[in-house]
Amino acid sequence: MSIKFNNAIGIQLKLARTNKDWSLDVASKHTGVSKAMLGQIERGESSPTVARLWNIATGFHLPLSYFFVGIENNDSTENMLKSESGISISTLFPFDLETKSEVFSLTLAPLHQQISAPHNEGVIEHIMVIEGEIEYLLNDQWHHLNKGEVVKFNANQKHGYRNVSESQAVFHNIIYYTSEDKFSV
Repeated sequence: MSIKFNNAIGIQLKLARTNKDWSLDVASKHTGVSKAMLGQIERGESSPTVARLWNIATGFHLPLSYFFVGIENNDSTENMLKSESGISISTLFPFDLETKSEVFSLTLAPLHQQISAPHNEGVIEHIMVIEGEIEYLLNDQWHHLNKGEVVKFNANQKHGYRNVSESQAVFHNIIYYTSEDKFSV
């Protein structure tokens, strides 16, 4: 991930913390991410994993794409969060306050598995497989999806995705937030 991308995420994290008047200690308690790691992310010294960035977004009650604001590069590969091997995520449509939704494209490397902690109550995910085949985890069971297949589920539970093939898999993820979420983006 580029320095510019790290800095953009760090700036947004600092802004979210300032807007809530939270210390690093308070932010750590809400997100489950250590004070030291939050400080490193804010300073652009550390690249958060997708899972860690989700924990931060959930703790702040913010949409994930909030952290991608300010990235002004037409090269879509520079706008991808690739902080861990096996997964990359890019914003197709950033959070829209009117529809309370955002859309991402996720690419999973062959045989990669990604587990996500529960999101806030009322968050709904829609998955559309664009390339390859994946399985998604709900209620401790894996369910298969082929290219062109879709699923919708409440994401306020542990869930996950895994590529079950020897080729990369790409899926789009539409995330809808409940009307009870009070975003100040």
